[in-house]
Amino acid sequence: MSNLNEITKTIELEKYGIHSKSVNYQLSPKELHKITLEKEQGVEADSGALAINTGEFTGRSPKDRFIVKDDITKDEVWWSEINLAFKPSKFDKLYDKVVNYLSGKELYVRDAYACADDNYRLNIRHINELPWSNMFAYNMFLRPTEEELENFTPEWTVVNAPGFMADPEVDGTRAHNFAILNFTRKIALIGGTGYTGEIKKGIFSALNFILPVMKNTLPMHCSANVGKEGDTAIFFGLSGTGKTTLSADPHRKLIGDDEHGWTNENTVFNFEGGCYAKVINLSRENEQEIYDAIKPGALLENVILKNGKVDFTNSSITQNTRVSYPIHHIDNLQPNSVGKNPKNIFFLTADAFGVLPPISKLTPGQAAFHFISGYTAKVAGTEAGVTEPIPSFSACFGAPFMPLHPARYGEMLSKKMKDAGVNVWLINTGWTGGPYGTGSRMKLKYTRAMITAALEGQLDSVEYTTHEIFNIATPKTCPGVPTEVLNPRDTWADQEAYDAKAKTLAKSFKDNFKKFEAYADSEIIEGAPKA
Repeated sequence: MSNLNEITKTIELEKYGIHSKSVNYQLSPKELHKITLEKEQGVEADSGALAINTGEFTGRSPKDRFIVKDDITKDEVWWSEINLAFKPSKFDKLYDKVVNYLSGKELYVRDAYACADDNYRLNIRHINELPWSNMFAYNMFLRPTEEELENFTPEWTVVNAPGFMADPEVDGTRAHNFAILNFTRKIALIGGTGYTGEIKKGIFSALNFILPVMKNTLPMHCSANVGKEGDTAIFFGLSGTGKTTLSADPHRKLIGDDEHGWTNENTVFNFEGGCYAKVINLSRENEQEIYDAIKPGALLENVILKNGKVDFTNSSITQNTRVSYPIHHIDNLQPNSVGKNPKNIFFLTADAFGVLPPISKLTPGQAAFHFISGYTAKVAGTEAGVTEPIPSFSACFGAPFMPLHPARYGEMLSKKMKDAGVNVWLINTGWTGGPYGTGSRMKLKYTRAMITAALEGQLDSVEYTTHEIFNIATPKTCPGVPTEVLNPRDTWADQEAYDAKAKTLAKSFKDNFKKFEAYADSEIIEGAPKA
């Protein structure tokens, strides 16, 4: 502990307005685990992982996410119901209240960084009220060596005070909880919520502004892996589409599972140093890598334990049960979390209408259109009153984290895929033979076979047909997949009903895209369905 104590003396929180005599700097996960147990803020599972409860909030609160509107952001940010403006003067006053609240408390400070490529590295100082929040920061961000810590200069600061409650009428927030980004002061200010995902997504949102505006680099909400020949594949997809499952390939090394950058040097790098996985209904049989990663050093959130054993089927606290763990808990990793030569991009969607083909090859304009759209579907019966599938669109497959207009990200993606000669594929992991309730879910073995065929170039020379409504190219044959599965219209007993449903879905796409049209170029607009 002597080395840690020596380091602690160099941490001056006074410059942040915090006056605390008890600062725990750069503690190990083992030490943070122990402190959490001693403070009775968590319990130990039989796997050795630490289990905590995040309190009132078990997920992000998008309506309480703000960006300070200042000289840096006022003309760049897409101000909308997603990117809510916050006055600089209000931020300054709220910040002072938060640091005054933290002063005198025992605090936990961690220096870490984001972006595995050193050319894009962002040094971050985390100031946490709670030990397990600091452990989350250890798990999810990249960890400097002792030598790097000696000369570590933080560029951004995360100030995290779950116990501080804002007064909306005075502080300018919507509720007592908030997550606010200030690009002038380079601060992510989080209060009133213990949900650790706000820490991770705050920095991700900052990078989604910094990288395209200042570094001309495309940030992506995706997973990525690399093959034996050094070819990188990228997987975009919203929750439930198979992003984690399909990128976990025993024949390919994982770069990362959630957040990446694509550089002008044609490399793809992980932003993070860990994984943050959902664990509802987790089993070793279905997701062995995640299951085996839940060991000492992992942090479980909002799970129910029975005699020390996690009941992964129990959603009594939330459906959004989670685990964070450092990426080295996974064995099949790409060294340094950087890949080269992106060759294939997969947009994953779970189309519950049973309309979209199981695999389609997209033109650059279509790729940008579908990227900006970010489509999947809510399954009927999952919410009260929902009797049929509902289209769900999240721009760039991660709208809540995108400060710029989605068209800007779409144009960057389109240019990069042209320059790199990348193939872009739309993969429907949803329904075939009819909509949810009539048809059946696409078999995982077929989806894997299609992705393998795309990765291995087996679809380069086959004959394609063009979908009459969505205008996307679908292969007529694919190794390991029955031919009749490839054309969704042929899988429906009533083909006129298919046509009607396809036109309805196409209209949903076009209606959703209206808010983006003024910002999109002609090539992207041409990528829309024709119906």
